[in-house]
This record gives sequence, structure tokens and C-alpha cells, in this order.
Amino acid sequence: MSIQENTSSKIVTAAMLVIGDEILSGRTQDKNVAYIATHLSETGIQLREVRVIPDIESEIVDAVNHCREKYDYVFTSGGIGPTHDDITADSIGAAFGVSVDYHPEAMDLLTRHYKVSGIEFNDARKRMARIPDGATLVENPVSKAPGFRMENVFVMAGVPLIMQAMLQSILPELDGGAKMLSRTIGAGLPEGKVAKKLGELQEKHPDVSMGSYPCFRQGAVGTNLVLRSIFPEKLENAFNELKEILIELGSEAVETT
Repeated sequence: MSIQENTSSKIVTAAMLVIGDEILSGRTQDKNVAYIATHLSETGIQLREVRVIPDIESEIVDAVNHCREKYDYVFTSGGIGPTHDDITADSIGAAFGVSVDYHPEAMDLLTRHYKVSGIEFNDARKRMARIPDGATLVENPVSKAPGFRMENVFVMAGVPLIMQAMLQSILPELDGGAKMLSRTIGAGLPEGKVAKKLGELQEKHPDVSMGSYPCFRQGAVGTNLVLRSIFPEKLENAFNELKEILIELGSEAVETT
């Protein structure tokens, strides 16, 4: 397997906050984390933390303030709709200590959208134009109601189709770093038989993250071993050593995707 050279060893990190009581209750299943993680990784941004938090302002404020100090970027999903429990905009305002007002551009956008749609632009829908002072809008090509960016915090919708469109609109703004590279070996051995040698290999290669995941193929127990690193050469060396270890243990070492 060929590995493309990284152009940089700069590490860029991110956190994601999934906001909504409906996620915590199990009524709605999150479909956004995997999408965001995949696209950030392709941009050279490592998603390091994901939190699911309720529609409670103090909880949102605490999470946003913690994560925006700890990571390069923070992405939120949920809580920017027209109903009373959509409190993300107010919570972000509170986190940054700014007021939340009707944004002229957002109001104009939504006014034109609902006029063309023939739908009443009532007070509930106008809530979606309330944006923290100093924020810039995030385009929503699907339903027009915008998200917004406040410094390193990007606030997006919870509906997967809309969130995905918003993310695509902001990806060009993001400053990525070294891309995480990954290689996987499938071994016909149980985890317990590989664990000791894998631990020793991890100590030898601290710049390569190593994980083992049990699997079952045609009724037989096996293990998928995943190596990840931003350094192509170090990943290659660790991968080759792991192959040798597995062969010594009596297993085929088959690279998988």
C-alpha cells in the first residue's frame, strides 16, 4: 500500500458538541458525528472530543467555553430552529458575553425565502435570524436559515442534510494540518494472543497510535489491528514490524481497508 507524504507535521484539533434533549433521550439518533469526523480528517483536522449535551444554557456555555480554549475549532449541531427549546444562539452569546439580536443579513435572507415560498414569516421563524453580535453567517443552501461562526466556534443545524451542507460551505475556511494516515491488518488471532506484543510495539513507536478490535469471520475469532500516524515513514516501519510479529505468532498478516 502506498502512502502519500504529509506536507506538514502541524496538528490541528477540534471538538464537536451535539446539542439536544432528543439525542440524549434516544428519540433521535445522531448521524452527524461520523460525517464531521470524516470530513475534518480529510481536511487535516483531528476530532479529539465529542460531547452530547442537553438543551440547558449553562451546560452549553460550560461546554463551549471549555472546548474553544482547548481545541483549534469547535463545531456544534442542533438547537438553532424556530421553537422555544432552540437556545443554542443565546447560549453561544452567553459563552462569549455578547448580546443576541436579529441579524440584518439573516433577516433579509429569510424574508425573501419565505416570500418566495408563500409561507408566513412569523415570529417563531424570525427566531432563526437571531445571531450573537460579532458572528458571521454560515450559509445554508438547503433551507436558508443560516448557521454562524463566532471566532473558532461554528454553529450548525442538527438536521443531517442541512448540517452537511453547512459543513461543506465552511470547509474552505478551515486551516488544516497534517492528515492522519491509517493502515489496518487483519489477523486470525484473538486479541489476548496479540496484546503483549502489540503493547511492546506501541512503546517502541510512540508516534504511531495502535488499536486492536475483535472480529469474527466465518465463525472464527480474529483481530483487526489499526495503526494511525501523521508520519508516513514511522507508520510504514511500525506496520512492517507488526506484520513480522503476526507471522511469528502463526497468523497470516492481511492488510485490509
